Amino acid sequence: MAPHFLIVSTFAAVTLMGSASAETISFGLADPGTLPKDFASALTGNGSPGRWEVVEDASAEGGRALAQLSQDTTADRYPLAIYMPALPSELEARVRFKAVSGSVDQAGGVAVRLQSAQNYYLARANALEDNVRFYAVKGGRREQLAGANLEVTAGEWHTLAVRAQGNRFVVLFDGAAVIETQDETFLAPGKIALWTKADSVTRFDRIEIVLLGETEKEP
Repeated sequence: MAPHFLIVSTFAAVTLMGSASAETISFGLADPGTLPKDFASALTGNGSPGRWEVVEDASAEGGRALAQLSQDTTADRYPLAIYMPALPSELEARVRFKAVSGSVDQAGGVAVRLQSAQNYYLARANALEDNVRFYAVKGGRREQLAGANLEVTAGEWHTLAVRAQGNRFVVLFDGAAVIETQDETFLAPGKIALWTKADSVTRFDRIEIVLLGETEKEP
């Protein structure tokens, strides 16, 4: 089945991708200081909840971004901004993010097949460690499934994506596939979410969701 594009937001900008149109979540029309509708704040791990707010950013798409602003340094603290509509399991979720600051971490990520704040797959990039990692988060604990070491610059926009088809996963960083792996922890549909760690102040200005055709699991 050929990919098709899911319309996901009323405040998004319409873009063209090849011959198909896609509606992309962006925050240019969202009110500063608020968490946009259809999103909910949640927390994996310990520490204080995240503080997710729309902020002005001239370099962001539409001039505004959704930012995690809390600087709680608890190491095992993972704030989430969950996009609440349920989505199919076969999809590619893409986010554009910028790591702004953080002494413990400068990380940004995207979760897919999220069943709860304690159970999901996660792709994340870290500007302090210069790497990209893919995890299964089970019962609030991260299990690393694969990783890649590469430059992740702070203060610049990057794209991070997860392509999930059956038990197959591809993680892309700035458009290049950097991780390919297989896992069967979460095969059911779920939600997607934005993710940060510890005291990471991170901004996100675009989310794209592409629905994919079903594939058979690897034997």
